[in-house]
Amino acid sequence: MQDMRVLAIGLDAQRGTPLLLVAEQGGQRRALPLSIGVAEAVAIQLALRGIQPPRPPTHQLIVEVITALGTRLDHIEITALRDNIFHADLVFADDLRISARPSDAVALALHADRPIRATDELLDLVGTTALTIDSTEAQPDVVVDPDEAEIARFRTELDTIDPEDFTSG
Repeated sequence: MQDMRVLAIGLDAQRGTPLLLVAEQGGQRRALPLSIGVAEAVAIQLALRGIQPPRPPTHQLIVEVITALGTRLDHIEITALRDNIFHADLVFADDLRISARPSDAVALALHADRPIRATDELLDLVGTTALTIDSTEAQPDVVVDPDEAEIARFRTELDTIDPEDFTSG
């Protein structure tokens, strides 16, 4: 098992979708490229930048629910690649494991300030060492696509809308 960190969030030029790059903090410094959704990219960016919207976004809400239920997320593990789909587990303090999409798992780990890990088997299978990674360097290179920024603004506006604004008077 290797400790990982978010190296970058960018846009997959071929697909036009967000791409998350997580990399080993030590060892061979292998990296995993994970396709993610726009909502997860926004959640990860919020956590990386320490931005707290007026109301908790979904991933932060889940962290708050976990805490309110008297448990805690210990870490997340990116565990496998099956049929070209990455898999991850949320690992709780009592070694309870819940299967999750890696994008959601990473967002939860960042919001809860918990470790991100990947199995050696997965890194051996698909990890790339083509990158030079200095794990002591500053924050990840977060690339914000204008559409993603617009979506983030829209989500913030939705959090502040009063439902009564939509009722006929």
